[in-house]
Amino acid sequence: MAKKTKGPAFLRYAVPILDTLKELGSSGNAGEVVDRVIERCKISEREQQETTSNGQSRVRNQIAWARFYLAKAGLLGASRRGVWNLTPAGHAAKLDAEGVLVLFKQAQRQFSRKGAGAADAADAVDANPTESETEEEEPEAEAHDYKVELLATLRALPPAGFERVCQRLLRESGFQQVVVTGKSNDGGIDGHGVLEVNPLVTFKVLFQCKRYGERGSVTPSQVRDFRGAMQGRADKGLILTTGTFSAEARREATRDGVPPIELVDGEKLVTMFERAGIGLRPVQSYELDAAFFEEFKV
Repeated sequence: MAKKTKGPAFLRYAVPILDTLKELGSSGNAGEVVDRVIERCKISEREQQETTSNGQSRVRNQIAWARFYLAKAGLLGASRRGVWNLTPAGHAAKLDAEGVLVLFKQAQRQFSRKGAGAADAADAVDANPTESETEEEEPEAEAHDYKVELLATLRALPPAGFERVCQRLLRESGFQQVVVTGKSNDGGIDGHGVLEVNPLVTFKVLFQCKRYGERGSVTPSQVRDFRGAMQGRADKGLILTTGTFSAEARREATRDGVPPIELVDGEKLVTMFERAGIGLRPVQSYELDAAFFEEFKV
């Protein structure tokens, strides 16, 4: 369990994020960092399965909030490519609970002063949680409403419909001969396909689709059950879910000595839809280039 701190609950993850990134050599993939922070803080399986009202993992949501404020304080870079990185200030930082609270309050004061710009206003709205144990919404959620909408749409599909949309997504992602079996009592296997790495190398892949209506986290026992069902029948396994995977489930999926299983959570599912160009329509937007008009003001 992470240490309690003054202020919003998510602040307890600030120092573990910094420490984890230092161990990783100053940068790390977002999912990898979050998993390591959960492990470092000894978050229980039960707590990992708690969700916010919109179905997000509460723990992962809070870690995202902590990262948001560390970035606003200049301790983390502002990369949006799925990589978290320490700035020189972050690498040199030695924070305790009081120091984290000071950074949070400084950032809050900055938000209160920045009311003029549209981007600043959006940040101020997103970054204004209360200091209680209330649910926090994902940082910068307003800029990514389509992700929430897509996941809500997928969660509302009937189980068979979710299996079919996963079939289409796998086909669009390069899989061949993708078949939804629709069999019951088959250890949770919902279908199979063939992934061609190159003209000489192909893999048979069994997949499982886990659609959660509002919330849910895949557990290590579910990963083990799926692996048992695929034993001797395919080269690789794949689990796709609208929810999340607990840290223990992720470790189980890559445990030494057993066939690896690829995991696709809700966030990665959205990324696959983006890359495949299905289910989403790109929208072009503009912002004013004020500098362009300067020469015309004289």
